[in-house]
Amino acid sequence: MFKIAIIEDDQIISQMYRFKFENEGYKVEIAENGKIGLKLIESMQPDIILLDLMMPEMNGDEMLEKLRAKPYGKNMKVIILTNMGEQEIPDSVKKLGVDAVILKADMTPRQVTELVKKQLSK
Repeated sequence: MFKIAIIEDDQIISQMYRFKFENEGYKVEIAENGKIGLKLIESMQPDIILLDLMMPEMNGDEMLEKLRAKPYGKNMKVIILTNMGEQEIPDSVKKLGVDAVILKADMTPRQVTELVKKQLSK
């Protein structure tokens, strides 16, 4: 069973994806900011992370930088889940290595699920 960590401060979005992925047979854990997300990832060791960039306490790019500095986090699959346009995403995020960027407003939960499946099969 694949494990997914959703690091997202919007509870409606995170619960919607939790429901969708659990119905597909995945184990899902949620954190509402990067600070809690790092602790969750360390204990859970997910197969893939859905990461929002704009969050309170610790934003997504800061969390990703800290994750990539950890031995277990260097190669974890990360999909950015954001409402920022491609040009608005900091270059630092792209340099840290992400597997995909999803614009929340442009993709349905079904499309996101398909993208996650595709990434997990690589």
